[in-house]
Amino acid sequence: MDYIYVGKLVNTHGIKGEVKIISNFEYKNKVFVKDKDIYIGDNKVKETINSYRHHKNFEMITLNNYTNINEVLKYKGMNVYVNRDDLGLLEDEYLYQDLIGLNIKNNLKTLGKVKDVMYNNGNVLLKIEDAKEYYIPLNEHFIKKVNLNEKIIEVENIEGLI
Repeated sequence: MDYIYVGKLVNTHGIKGEVKIISNFEYKNKVFVKDKDIYIGDNKVKETINSYRHHKNFEMITLNNYTNINEVLKYKGMNVYVNRDDLGLLEDEYLYQDLIGLNIKNNLKTLGKVKDVMYNNGNVLLKIEDAKEYYIPLNEHFIKKVNLNEKIIEVENIEGLI
């Protein structure tokens, strides 16, 4: 299985077994859904979501067969994963982590490779490294096309960013 990191289970909430997950995952709507399987911790313990709600900065879930805070405390502080195949990504959808290693091109000129994907004040930035390091926001104003097969991201309007 291809496990994808979706967040961290940071705490419990209330006494009925609800847990708080902090997540920047780009497809929360495909993960935090009733009856969706998630995998918790280094051992990837399979659990199924019973209920979901968003509260402040957290994704709040309950798990099937857990009704008490004491039953879920064992997961506090653990990472949460999902099986990539369970996401049901469409042909034109990709995960941010899929962009790492892709070449950045502007008008057929290679500008560098994506080294990382960063979050900054609600914005997603591609960290590009070549002779120097710079960032390109991941939005339609700058990203013209992503081609995973050819390992290329075509960019535009980047004057002043590099």
